[in-house]
Amino acid sequence: MPRVSLIIPSLNPDEKLVRTVRGCIEAGFDDIIVVNDGSRPDTLKYFPKKSEFPQVTLLTHEKNLGKGAALKTAFDYFLKNRPDAVGVVTADGDGQHLPEDIKTCAFAMSESVNSGAPVVVLGCRDFSQDNVPPKSRFGNRATSVALRLFCGMSVSDTQTGLRAIPRVFIASLIKAEGSRYEYETNMLLMMRDLHIPYREVPIKTVYIDENRTSHFHPLRDSLRVWGLFFKYVLSSFASWCVDELLFFVLGITLFRGGKSLDIFLCTAVARAASSVCNFTLNKRIVFRSKGKVGRTILRYYCLAIPIMVLSYALVYGLKSLVDVRYHITTTLIKIAVDTFLFFVSFRIQRGWVFSDKDK
Repeated sequence: MPRVSLIIPSLNPDEKLVRTVRGCIEAGFDDIIVVNDGSRPDTLKYFPKKSEFPQVTLLTHEKNLGKGAALKTAFDYFLKNRPDAVGVVTADGDGQHLPEDIKTCAFAMSESVNSGAPVVVLGCRDFSQDNVPPKSRFGNRATSVALRLFCGMSVSDTQTGLRAIPRVFIASLIKAEGSRYEYETNMLLMMRDLHIPYREVPIKTVYIDENRTSHFHPLRDSLRVWGLFFKYVLSSFASWCVDELLFFVLGITLFRGGKSLDIFLCTAVARAASSVCNFTLNKRIVFRSKGKVGRTILRYYCLAIPIMVLSYALVYGLKSLVDVRYHITTTLIKIAVDTFLFFVSFRIQRGWVFSDKDK
């Protein structure tokens, strides 16, 4: 077994926790960190005893702080007390993660570290199987689609708690927001923000009592991922209002000719004003970029200017194809064009303009 610490957060466990610990020791794990996240007194007997399992270190929260807080406690302990370990593998102690799958993920992560190209390994279940509860299937599909569309991440099992993480990434991922189950979703989002590589390893799909004890909330957890896009929509809508209003006002006041130059000047002045609003909102609120301001501004306008020119070209081109008698018609054409460019711009801003990869 490679030098990997196994982390198991636990709240109000039953006999399955000891069974999981014993199975992992038999699989070769010799360093297991269990976190008691404020469990009830009547469940304390199920935590592994040091006398019986010397491989186990038990950390305790006096009150329930949440799974995210338990993972962070274990990560912090690992970084301070396991200087020679290559990484950790997190798993649940309710019997849904089998020792052989935990071992497989640990080995895959360790091999990536030894190769000089460390990756986070996600143990992923097959949600097409008949034993998957509808709640879990729906929740996973919702978050998976959101991650793919808005974050550019292809993760087949967004709910997985079986994750093997190289040491080099732990100090960064421990900073992800959240102290409860949302922390695992936020960890995926931080992996995207920091461009941390990952790979999926298929594991057995095990559900006990149809996963009735799960604290996963499909709508809530999906909205955490969709939230990034919703903020982008609001930011863009505010900037769009500035842009379209100025375009309309300028078109009926200063540049009333309706010629190519008039449309270009209307577009340029309106876009210049709205871009300042959009840049500020996107950097501070939407993407929360911590990159250098000068570099980010340069990238932003390297995108904004071509988008503006493309908007002008498409509006003028479409205007030439139809019989436009009123300026309001030109404005409606521009709205349609900018809606298309809106989605193009989102993908580029998220992946390049406000990326903190090389901040």
